[in-house]
Amino acid sequence: MNMPDMEQAGEDVQSLMGQLAQAFIELEARKEASETKIQWDEIKQHFQELEVTMNRKLEEIEAKEKEYEQKELEMNALLAEREAEVASREQDLLDRVQDLKDAAVSAIVEARANHQTATLESVENGESKENKVSSSIGDANSPEEDFPHKSGENTDGVATEIRPRPELTQFCEHMDAKGLLNYVLENEHNLSVIREDICIALEHATEPARLVLDSLEGFYPTNETTEPKDKMDDALQGMRKSCIIIMEAMANLLAKADPGADHLLNPETKQQAKAIADEWRSKLASADVDAANGNSLEAEAFLQLLSTFRIASEFAEEQLCKLLQAAAQCRQAPELCRSIGLTHKVPAIVDLLINEGTQIAAVHFIHSFQLEEAFPTVPLLKVYLKNLRRNSQVRAGNVGDIAIAKNDANARVGWTEDSDQLYQRIQS
Repeated sequence: MNMPDMEQAGEDVQSLMGQLAQAFIELEARKEASETKIQWDEIKQHFQELEVTMNRKLEEIEAKEKEYEQKELEMNALLAEREAEVASREQDLLDRVQDLKDAAVSAIVEARANHQTATLESVENGESKENKVSSSIGDANSPEEDFPHKSGENTDGVATEIRPRPELTQFCEHMDAKGLLNYVLENEHNLSVIREDICIALEHATEPARLVLDSLEGFYPTNETTEPKDKMDDALQGMRKSCIIIMEAMANLLAKADPGADHLLNPETKQQAKAIADEWRSKLASADVDAANGNSLEAEAFLQLLSTFRIASEFAEEQLCKLLQAAAQCRQAPELCRSIGLTHKVPAIVDLLINEGTQIAAVHFIHSFQLEEAFPTVPLLKVYLKNLRRNSQVRAGNVGDIAIAKNDANARVGWTEDSDQLYQRIQS
């Protein structure tokens, strides 16, 4: 082999070695790539397993949360059921206490009715004795005929003559209607004492009926005033109450007078009273007397005017029944009903009062007209007491609201002297 051939063979070996090295490099590279790929798949599979594990735990947590919510709902339902049970037991106890109160009230009402019957009998039996024995007190130098008197009893049970107050006598002697009205208004807190004095003092008036009619002049004032509305309303209400008191006194005077005493109530006086009643009727037609809850002074005064001057027959019974219903809570409502000739309408009036929720007024009418068999009073009083208790409990969370609730109840049921005593007994 010559030198060129040897050099050519060496070059071929070098070329093969280079190719082999290149092939080895590529093989190593492929080997590394294969190992890397295997590691990534393992990592990916690891994270997939982690995701599955986390999802499974999340589902377990959600299941436990739903289970907790279900238990919470069941617990709330159980608590509500127990609260309802406690409230029911409490209501049962309150109803038992209420039944005891109802029984006590029923006994009080029954005893009161029996006492009234016994009192009437004793008064009728004692009238003859009172007419036989009397003695005068006061100024011994004053002649007896100068001062009309009312009957009373001293500690020995002997009837005595009690003179009316000099101021009242003077107002009546001088036919001073304004002075008489102002005097009654100033003594409105002492009416129980001066009520009978007014009746006796009216005997001193030359025309007592005209004096009473003159006192009604300002019942519906026409002049403007600068006083605040609340103060004006209070003054007007006081004046109207005084007018009613004076008319009641005149009615008592007429009831005691001899049947032939026509000078006290002549046709001319009745005509004047009718004119005033017609004027008042137009005022009442525009006033919302139904909103007074049975406490309308205007309706009471109108009915008292008709009763005192005996002109009720001049007006329709339907209208009088409506006005009587508007004044049903007033003290004299049952007596007014009797005096204006509406006794036959009382059952219908009682039905209306019951339907309107004014049980106390209904009970007053029932006892006054002895309708207990047709209208048992105990169920009415039970309903009234339960309503009163329910209305009081509505505002029981605040002391101020309790006073408001009582005022609302008073306005709704229209307290009279008897119903106020009943309320005191219930509260105690």
